[in-house]
Amino acid sequence: MTVTPSRKKVLAVVLAGGEGKRLMPLTADRAKPAVPFGGIYRLIDFALSNVVNSGYLKVVVLTQYKSHSLDRHVTTTWRMSNLLGNYVTPVPAQQRVGKRWYAGSADAIYQSLNLLTDEQPDIVVVVGADHVYRMDFAQMVDDHVASGAGCTVAAIRQPISLADQFGVIEVDPGAPQKIRAFLEKPTDPVGLPDAPDQVLASMGNYVFTADALRDAVTRDAEIEGSKHDMGGDIVPWFVDKSESAVYDYKDNEVPGSTDRDRGYWRDVGTMRSYYDAHMDLVSPLPVFNLYNNAWPIYTSYGPHPPAKLVEGANGAPGSTFNSILSPGTVVSGGTVNHSVLSPAVWVKDGAEVSDSVLMDGVRVGEGAIVRNAIIDKGVVIPPGVQIGVDHEADKARGFVVDDGLTVLAKQQPVPEG
Repeated sequence: MTVTPSRKKVLAVVLAGGEGKRLMPLTADRAKPAVPFGGIYRLIDFALSNVVNSGYLKVVVLTQYKSHSLDRHVTTTWRMSNLLGNYVTPVPAQQRVGKRWYAGSADAIYQSLNLLTDEQPDIVVVVGADHVYRMDFAQMVDDHVASGAGCTVAAIRQPISLADQFGVIEVDPGAPQKIRAFLEKPTDPVGLPDAPDQVLASMGNYVFTADALRDAVTRDAEIEGSKHDMGGDIVPWFVDKSESAVYDYKDNEVPGSTDRDRGYWRDVGTMRSYYDAHMDLVSPLPVFNLYNNAWPIYTSYGPHPPAKLVEGANGAPGSTFNSILSPGTVVSGGTVNHSVLSPAVWVKDGAEVSDSVLMDGVRVGEGAIVRNAIIDKGVVIPPGVQIGVDHEADKARGFVVDDGLTVLAKQQPVPEG
């Protein structure tokens, strides 16, 4: 009997072991996929929401680096119905094949092949845990099955001038779904047949036939000198065998998407890209729309009361413009502009917050000023203190200044003015 794509048994694997060195100090105490985003979310919530919205309800999350907060978030938030055998479960590095940790994303899957043995899927969807986007993986799986390939790579169109920042996919002009070459950050890329000024950049999302994935990572584990990387080692092996296909992200139709946010995808691997992705949320017509109820982003943010915008003790009004105020936030006589405030943030009388991202529990004292800043959880900014106004002064106080942004670590002390 022929099994239709929709009846294929699918296991989703989320690669969540990223260290996120370029997001320090936000990753000083947590794995990159656990970094808060958009007020109430963690970065991993976008990958997991895409997977479950696609109808795939058996999900393993491979973790490694400083995974406590990530494990806690996944286990307390992502609870599935046991009645139907569905689950989202974190799986730490288990040293099943020797006394060593994961040497790369392919090695993470190799060391976790027991999960495939237990579940016996037909198809394995492998996704990264630290990108901001919406995607229906079921459409990609259908294309993969129809292609007959062992491996399909999701790709997004990018300007050819940015090719040296991505893994770039060259397609066969006669068969544009077939990958001819997979190039890591090329300096002389070839444009697409239908768009010479664009290239296809890997999104770090893959669909594999289960047996083909098992064979590929097992073979890779035995190769001395391999970096054991999905994009750098596994995909090129399938390309060399002519068993790889590409899935163009522009063809993905997500319910509820708008012309403005359709095809949105951000790799938030740097402080600037992380910040810019937040700024994409706060315009009246956001570049990335969090309010798409047809394809929700799921999370849990605790028992916070509604946000409140009130006058301060001296009668000065609280005001906010083009901003996100999460539950539990109080703006009491302060001003918030073009910013994202996470749960339980308090902006007090006369304080000004602009072009900034404030995480859970941040307190901004009376008359303080915060500009172009990312403030991690639990930071208390004393009255009258200025952050992001003078970068040299910020550096002198021990704050990180990165690409024009002032960044404070979780619960970092702030000297009084």
